[in-house]
Amino acid sequence: MKIVISANGYDLDAPASPVFGRCPVYIFIDTETMAFEAVDNPAQALSGGAGIQAAQFVVNQGAQAVLTGNVGPNAFDVLAAANVPVYLVGEGTVRDAVEAFKAGRLQRMDQASARPHTGMRGGRGMGMRGGMGGGRGMGMGAGQGMASPMTPPPAGARSQEIEELKAQARELRQRLAQLLDRIEQLEKGA
Repeated sequence: MKIVISANGYDLDAPASPVFGRCPVYIFIDTETMAFEAVDNPAQALSGGAGIQAAQFVVNQGAQAVLTGNVGPNAFDVLAAANVPVYLVGEGTVRDAVEAFKAGRLQRMDQASARPHTGMRGGRGMGMRGGMGGGRGMGMGAGQGMASPMTPPPAGARSQEIEELKAQARELRQRLAQLLDRIEQLEKGA
């Protein structure tokens, strides 16, 4: 079976990406042989419609299932129309996600897990359980075309990803502080 995983790198040991439409790389894998092909996401840098374009791209590549962290409603609709199921992937590597999929441990999504435009810079989305998602794409360039399985990530991609993750962590800390303040206000009857 040919599946695709949203990824933050070009091999099976790359971290799985928490986003679908704006992930840097798609890794297409044959689940029987574990042969794979890493392809830059051609929709990553689009100003709008990235989810739809990304979904159409993976359908056109013959993916029979999608493994990702979050998928918006437009992308989900394209995948559903093509009868391509979407499975929720947590933290871990691409290899971890494939093994969990093969073992039947991944949850199949029956609806989008992110609100529209979640992947847009500065956007926020709701997670599967109602938690706030950072909603920031892991932009590592707008590269298009094929990448060989051994192609290293673009120069500076790691440091850029680190900085974006730090920014997301700061935003999450601020949001958590706001939520805790609001809980405290409600408990005091304010």
